[in-house]
Amino acid sequence: MCKFFLSFGVNTMKNLAIGTFILATSLNLFAFPVSGAINQSTLNIQVDGFRNKRGQVCLSLFASSKGFPDSKANAVKAKCVQISETPMVITLNNLKAGNYAVALFHDANGDGQLNRNSLGIPTEEFGFSQNPAVITGVPRFSDSAVLVAGLTNIQIRLRNLLG
Repeated sequence: MCKFFLSFGVNTMKNLAIGTFILATSLNLFAFPVSGAINQSTLNIQVDGFRNKRGQVCLSLFASSKGFPDSKANAVKAKCVQISETPMVITLNNLKAGNYAVALFHDANGDGQLNRNSLGIPTEEFGFSQNPAVITGVPRFSDSAVLVAGLTNIQIRLRNLLG
């Protein structure tokens, strides 16, 4: 009789362990349905400080300091968007979660370039994520980086060094 109870207890424990493993595995499948979906983030960029509504806003999104802020070739995304209203919101979808920096400018004349005077000072408004101080040169990536995870909203205020 004692042997019966011992075998019953061992089989029950084995079945319980297998059942627990199956349950835990099933719950993990429901908790993380698609690994790619976890990395789908959206960045909403509100841009204000326009002197006028002419032209477009051109921006580059960087995931590292390489090429920041002016190398479109090193940007994760780069695009120009016509200005329809101010302030305007530009949305970047399908980003992997991580640190990014945005560099943008108001391309008032629509030539796709940040125009400068003979001294190299920008004649069109420009801005960076985190709105870092711009005194003697462009900011570092680390000064402009923001963590993008899920839905992230930032605000960039345009600057004009010539007043």
